[in-house]
Amino acid sequence: MPELPEVETIRRQLAPLLAERTIVDAAADANPKFTAAPAAIGGTVTGVDRRGKYLLVGLDHADGPRELVVHLGMTGQLGADIDPGGPHVRAWWGFADGGTLGYRDVRQFGRIAVVPAGRYETLGTLGRIGPEPLSDSFTPAGLWEGLHRRRARVKTVLLGQQVVAGVGNIYADEALWRAGIHPAARRVGRERAAALHAAIRAVLAEGIENGGTTLRDYRTVTGEAGRNQTRLDCYGRAGEPCRRCGTTLRHAVFDGRGTTWCPACQPR
Repeated sequence: MPELPEVETIRRQLAPLLAERTIVDAAADANPKFTAAPAAIGGTVTGVDRRGKYLLVGLDHADGPRELVVHLGMTGQLGADIDPGGPHVRAWWGFADGGTLGYRDVRQFGRIAVVPAGRYETLGTLGRIGPEPLSDSFTPAGLWEGLHRRRARVKTVLLGQQVVAGVGNIYADEALWRAGIHPAARRVGRERAAALHAAIRAVLAEGIENGGTTLRDYRTVTGEAGRNQTRLDCYGRAGEPCRRCGTTLRHAVFDGRGTTWCPACQPR
């Protein structure tokens, strides 16, 4: 599933591509996850933002400011070169100056919505999402408090999006490895929370710098793969030696999510 670095990479590419363009046509398939796409017709794009793993396309609309909200799910892709009539295309938008933006989603775990600007109450996770990890609102103290209030495993809390936005399976494993915290730990002290805070920010910033992580489906708007997969220290490396201490990395499923860690560097 695309996480914050992948979605941010897409946002940065979409912003100049869509700037001030007016949507005059759109269509979607019958899946109710995508049928809202035509509600963007008549809107002129005022900007492209991101919140966690969600893309937020601002629209100047006759009915008032709106946002086209796109969640890519596991296999969602956005692109100007996506043929609206091609396989697995769930929605597309046409512009007054020509051209289209297509949304392809093989497994259909994504979602499209059009809402009044800033009104996310009906959008599940987006309405309850935590602070942006690369913003000043995400602090070591806030992370510690969020972890302290919950009795769940630390990785499960990170994936829940309420303590911090945008962290998924890949970057959670990477950050916990860097901070030396076992993913199944249920208690994280202030010092370790500060280390985890720094690690989360570092792995996400590096992911963005490298254009995201492509393991299978993720592609940028221009159809390119990310480069961060060659720089992963922990995720997907179970059975290989830890790059810090040489111990064989282990893999297990915690709360339904496959997880990799170093038993020496990340003692429970």
